[in-house]
Amino acid sequence: MTTFVESSGLPADAYSAKCPTRQVLDHIAGKWTILVIDALLDGTQRYTDLNRRIEGVSQKMLTQTLRSLEADGFVTRTVYPTIPPRVDYALTALGRSLAEPITALRQWTETHINEIERARAGSS
Repeated sequence: MTTFVESSGLPADAYSAKCPTRQVLDHIAGKWTILVIDALLDGTQRYTDLNRRIEGVSQKMLTQTLRSLEADGFVTRTVYPTIPPRVDYALTALGRSLAEPITALRQWTETHINEIERARAGSS
């Protein structure tokens, strides 16, 4: 079954430079996106919890990643009127549907890292 892009009426085709699926692939293939989506599988989390969990991500990159995920409909952001403000992030149904392939990709890299590192060392 072919999916048609509502904005253009053209078939969704990631191989076409004009297709908006390219932008989505670029976004979801990023390491921070993969780690944020995977981390949110544990349930709703605060910004500080995500920042602690994902070592090495800068505040700027985490903020940009969360904003992009929210704009694309993968994540919800809930602000509570407390002092200081509390902000929670959670996966939407669309985000949960993306989590399975993302988790599989993360697990695959963890399983095969030694083979990859040996290949890299052999090609040096």
